[in-house]
Amino acid sequence: MSDDWLFHLDDDDIAFIKQFILSSGSLKSMANHYDSSYHLIRNHLNQLIEKVKLTEKKEDPYITFIKSLALQDKYDYATTKKLIDRYKERVDAND
Repeated sequence: MSDDWLFHLDDDDIAFIKQFILSSGSLKSMANHYDSSYHLIRNHLNQLIEKVKLTEKKEDPYITFIKSLALQDKYDYATTKKLIDRYKERVDAND
């Protein structure tokens, strides 16, 4: 496993991970620190996990990019799926 995943994270992600470590992994402490709910902190952590998993997959860079935008809430799931499906149709048509 390479360390490339770290370079795909933005400054906010790194700060979140740092606070997670300083909080000894306690999501309750994280919620207090960010003055947020446990649910929102858990959601943020899940998004980070998915972002790291994305970097480990070996798939088309465009598809990875679209998925990463969805993880950043730039697109909803339905829009993301439509973009990827349309892209795959065009790639298959050109093969």
